[in-house]
Amino acid sequence: MNMKAPRGTQDLLPGVTEKWQYVEEKWKDLCNRYNYKEIRTPIFEHTELFQRGVGDTTDIVQKEMYTFKDRGDRNITLRPEGTASVVRAFVENKIFGLPNQPTKLFYSGPMFRYERPQQGRMRQFVQFGVEALSSKDPAIDAEVISLAMGIYQELGLRSLKLVINSLGDGESRTNHRNALIRHFEPHKQELCSDCQVRLEKNPLRVLDCKKDREHPAMETAPSILEYLNEDSRAYFEEVKQHLDQMGIAYVVDKNLVRGLDYYNHTAFEIMSEAEGFGAITTLSGGGRYNGLVEDLGGPETPGIGFALSVERLLMALEAEGVELPIEEQLDCYFVSIGDKANKEAVRLTYELRKAGVQVDKDYQGKKPKAQFKAADRLQAKYVLVLGEDELDNNKINLKDMETGEQEEIAIDQLVDHLQQLLKGGK
Repeated sequence: MNMKAPRGTQDLLPGVTEKWQYVEEKWKDLCNRYNYKEIRTPIFEHTELFQRGVGDTTDIVQKEMYTFKDRGDRNITLRPEGTASVVRAFVENKIFGLPNQPTKLFYSGPMFRYERPQQGRMRQFVQFGVEALSSKDPAIDAEVISLAMGIYQELGLRSLKLVINSLGDGESRTNHRNALIRHFEPHKQELCSDCQVRLEKNPLRVLDCKKDREHPAMETAPSILEYLNEDSRAYFEEVKQHLDQMGIAYVVDKNLVRGLDYYNHTAFEIMSEAEGFGAITTLSGGGRYNGLVEDLGGPETPGIGFALSVERLLMALEAEGVELPIEEQLDCYFVSIGDKANKEAVRLTYELRKAGVQVDKDYQGKKPKAQFKAADRLQAKYVLVLGEDELDNNKINLKDMETGEQEEIAIDQLVDHLQQLLKGGK
C-alpha cells in the first residue's frame, strides 16, 4: 500500500504555511487597493470548457489535463488554469450586465497539470490570478501589468525582468499566421510531431515549442511585430507609454507568444534574474483575450489578466534571500501545577482566547520544568504560573519572558491585565 503523497504534490507544514499566508495577505491587500474583488470557482469543470477556452492545440489540453468520467458519464477535468473558469462564471452569472464596469476580479487556489515534476513545477500547484473584463482601454493593460509587478516588488524582490509583446488583432494574427506557415512549411518534416500538427491548426504555437526551440528556422521566423496593422501598432504603443509614465521598465520580446490560444494584443511575462534561481525563469505571465468571452457563449467583451505560481514566487524569495517578517511568538503560555490548578487553567485559557489573547497550555501531563521549556520553544511573551497556593489565594503569577520580571495579579483581573500588557500599556 502506497501511503505517500502522490508524485507532483506536497504537504505544506507549519513553519511553511505561515509564509503562504503572508504572501496571500499581501496580494489581497494590493488587489483591494486596485479595487479587484475575489471570485471563487469550482476546482473541477466540464472538460469542454478548457478545450474551448484554453485551446485544443495547447500542451495543457493535449497532454496535461486530469480528466475523468463522473457517475453521470460526463467528462470532468480538474482545472489546469483559472481564466477559463472565471470567464465561464462571468458569462453564466451575467456579470457583464452589472452597472459597475469593468469587472475586476482576482482568484487563488489549486490547479492541476500532469507534467514532469521538478523544482517549482508541481502537478498540483497554487495559482493566483487577476482578470479585468469589459474594457479595451490600453491603460487597463498597464494597470494589470503594474499589479503583477507590484506583488513581487512589495514582497521585496528586486531581480525582476518584465518582457512584453503584442500578438495583434485578428487581422494582424491572420497575416502573421500565413507568414509562419510559409516560413515553416519547408522544414515541416524536421519539426516534432506536435509542431507538425500545430503548423496547420495554430502555427503561432510552434514558436513556443520546447523541443524545437533550437531549430535554425526559429531564429529566422517572421515576427508578429512586422505584421501588426495600424490599430494594433497604435494600441501597443499606448500600452508602452502608460508603462513608461509609471516608471515600469520592460523589454520587448518579439518571440513572446504565451502558451494559451486565447491571447491577442498585449502579452507579457515576469521573470526572475536572481542568481541560482534555476533554468525556468518565468514567474508569471498573462495578456489580453478579446475573443474568449464570446467563445464561451457571452457577448463581445474584451479582457486581460495574468496568473502567477505561488511556489515559484516563494522560490524567488528564497533565491534573493528575502526573509518574510512572520510573527512566530505566542502571547502567553499556561504552566499549571496540580489537578485543581490544571482545571482552573482550562477555564482561564478559554476566557483569554475569547478575549482575543493567543494562549496555549500543556496537555501531556508534563512536569513544571518541562512546561517552562515548552513555553521557551513556543517563544511565549508571558508565562502564567498557577499552583495550589496561588489558587487558594485567588492569585496568579505572571512572568515577562523577555525581562524576567514577575508579578502576582488577581485571577479575576487576569484578562484585562494581560490585554493591557499586550497592547503595550502597563
